[in-house]
Formats: sequence, structure tokens, C-alpha cells
Amino acid sequence: MATSQRPRRHLASSPFAPKPVVVDEVYEAGARVSHDSFGLGRVVSVQGSSSVQVDFGSGAKHVPLPCRSMTAL
Repeated sequence: MATSQRPRRHLASSPFAPKPVVVDEVYEAGARVSHDSFGLGRVVSVQGSSSVQVDFGSGAKHVPLPCRSMTAL
């Protein structure tokens, strides 16, 4: 008996929440971002897929990736 590789569908009446879909954001130099703790900033440089350097106005910070508290605008 073969099993299907399709993802399981979530029923609206289910008391259990579906697993969240994790989306890896791609950041480019010069892009605007919003961070939950530091606020608005601009990406200064990208170090591969490991971290980005962001200028938040009060100073530049290295933010490791993936970062759930930072979103691209």
C-alpha cells in the first residue's frame, strides 16, 4: 500500500492549529526592514545566508538569519 506525499489538509473545525509555514526572507543591501526590538532600519550589507548588517539609526547591528522578528518592507 503506497502512501501519498501530499500535505495533510487542515479542517476548519479542528481544535488544533496547522503547522505554520516558515518563509525564508531574502534581504538585499539598501532594503528597508522592520525589527520588533530595534524598529525601522536599512540593510547595509549581507553576509551570505548567515547574517545581515542593518543600520537602525542609533547604530548598525548584525542580525543572524533566519530572524522571525525582522521583516522586509
